[in-house]
Amino acid sequence: MRRLALGGAALCLLAATAAPSSPGVAPHGASKPGTIEPKARIDGQPGGQPAQRAAPPISANTSLDRLFAADLHQSLALDPLGALQQGKRVPTSQFLLLFTPRLARERRDANNRLLGDLGDIDPAALDEGHRISRAVMLDAKQAEQALLTPDSLALTEVQPFNHFGGFHVSYPELSSPGSGLVLENAGDYELLIARHRALPKVFDQAIARFREGMASGVTAPRLTVDNMITQIDGLLAQPVDRSPFMSAARSFPTDMPQVQRSKLRHDLHQVTANVVYPGYRDLRRFLAEEYRPAARSSVGLSAIPGGPALYRRLVRINTTLDLDPAAVHDLGLGEVARIQSEMEQVKGELGFNGPLRDFFDHIRTDPKYHPRTENELAEGFRAVGRKVDTLAPRYFLHLPRTPLQIQSYPPYRAKFEAGGSYAQGSPDGRLPGTFFFNSYDLKSRFLTGIATLYLHEGAPGHHFQISLAQENTALPDFQRFGGNTAYIEGWALYAETLGYEMGFYKDPMQHWGTLDDEMLRAMRLVVDTGLHTKGWSREQAVDYMLGNSGMGRSDAEAEVDRYIAIPGQALSYKIGALTIQRLRKEAETALGDRFDIRQFHDQVLGSGALPMQVLEAKVRAWIAASR
Repeated sequence: MRRLALGGAALCLLAATAAPSSPGVAPHGASKPGTIEPKARIDGQPGGQPAQRAAPPISANTSLDRLFAADLHQSLALDPLGALQQGKRVPTSQFLLLFTPRLARERRDANNRLLGDLGDIDPAALDEGHRISRAVMLDAKQAEQALLTPDSLALTEVQPFNHFGGFHVSYPELSSPGSGLVLENAGDYELLIARHRALPKVFDQAIARFREGMASGVTAPRLTVDNMITQIDGLLAQPVDRSPFMSAARSFPTDMPQVQRSKLRHDLHQVTANVVYPGYRDLRRFLAEEYRPAARSSVGLSAIPGGPALYRRLVRINTTLDLDPAAVHDLGLGEVARIQSEMEQVKGELGFNGPLRDFFDHIRTDPKYHPRTENELAEGFRAVGRKVDTLAPRYFLHLPRTPLQIQSYPPYRAKFEAGGSYAQGSPDGRLPGTFFFNSYDLKSRFLTGIATLYLHEGAPGHHFQISLAQENTALPDFQRFGGNTAYIEGWALYAETLGYEMGFYKDPMQHWGTLDDEMLRAMRLVVDTGLHTKGWSREQAVDYMLGNSGMGRSDAEAEVDRYIAIPGQALSYKIGALTIQRLRKEAETALGDRFDIRQFHDQVLGSGALPMQVLEAKVRAWIAASR
């Protein structure tokens, strides 16, 4: 799961472009007329020499590329965790910026500078690929600006992490090979050990932010605090030698001498046992003994001062559209009703003639709908993967080079995760992407959801979209590695619908599964807005989900806890998917027999994760050119 707002002028110019882009690549090559003229030097030289000639004009494309390069360097310096995910070597001094007021100030200053520089570049002077890139960057920086205002920071900085992908659970992953972590030589291992030594200091800085929130009356929900404590307990329950912090010692470079390996293994063990684990114990003690008593019993943002305004910003950031939460709530109610009517038909195909709500209870308890072993679940995903591999060339002009692996969540994470997720591979394809599935509480997992979950989290969902973007070196890095959740999750939900064309849903079991998963995304529109704008309780939200779908209680509780922890994010799936589906219908109607699904997917995927209005303009320009 991955992570923005939009400029009108850039969009108008983008929509007016008639020429189609190259397949799968946003062109960043030839310049068009229109340059930014540097100031000419007019001072004469000593001795009456003639004035220096003016430097040749710099094209707008080149100026924008330079701006992107400078921003990439600045952004990675101000995002230590993002830099680690991208395989960068992050020094301890940079790591120690986490959760500090200085980091927030520097991010705000950098954001203001970048927005000013973007405004100096005329989009009319750019080629199509650069116009798209400028619009994407502008959207991301405007969204970032909204969260860097003092009133936003007063609510967000004092809740530095939560149970859903928070630093306390992401840091163990970023300390393990396969997460983007670079471990090519002894120096890389020593850098990892140095970060481990700095971890207690980073925790102390986070604790200071939590305490600021306690003083101002802005705290996380007690429910979220309890989940974080349980996660830390699960991590500390693992023997040091089997912890994720020691996994780097289980995969040394093949050419590393044995003596060096032994020393590094010893140092990793020492720092894990004597620094990392004690740091986690101190964090746990603070959360349990000091923070939990002060945490709020309410779960929605509307319960805290400034919460409604923050939620509106989060809706804008996560959907890339300025949407009224009340309208989103109503949209969700309509989608729930539509999907229920389709469920009525499929339950009959599965041999059940009673009311739909009774079938929800039936499917939760009938063993034929649930895996008996983790391996049965795993093999089901592998079978879907093999079929997708065979069919994908019919739907896509470009396939990822990065391989995809399938594995279950580690035990310390599983209880708090949804049914599945995706972790990207390395940009060079050497490290595979990973489709994680959840085998915790097997009786609450469903065999019916195997196809749709794989299509979403694996291929052609997150794995195709993220890998193709990373592998496309013609794109600026912020398009290769960044993005907005409406596009990223919207694409993955759209990818589920390809299961109809691929034949997966001819099986009523799998057809039910995709309707049930689509229902989940529709219910999110209702529940997320209900929690954060209508005063819904956790129990009310869980009951709504159980009453309108066949999902198990464990999944429903994990989902609701996630919406409580990261408000607005859950809206992005359905909003993004509906946008892509609408654009495909537009293209099919306009192009008729000339419509090529592979070309359409290339337009959607070829420029990285785009804000919805930028994607709409790009696809409509392609439709116009294809006519």
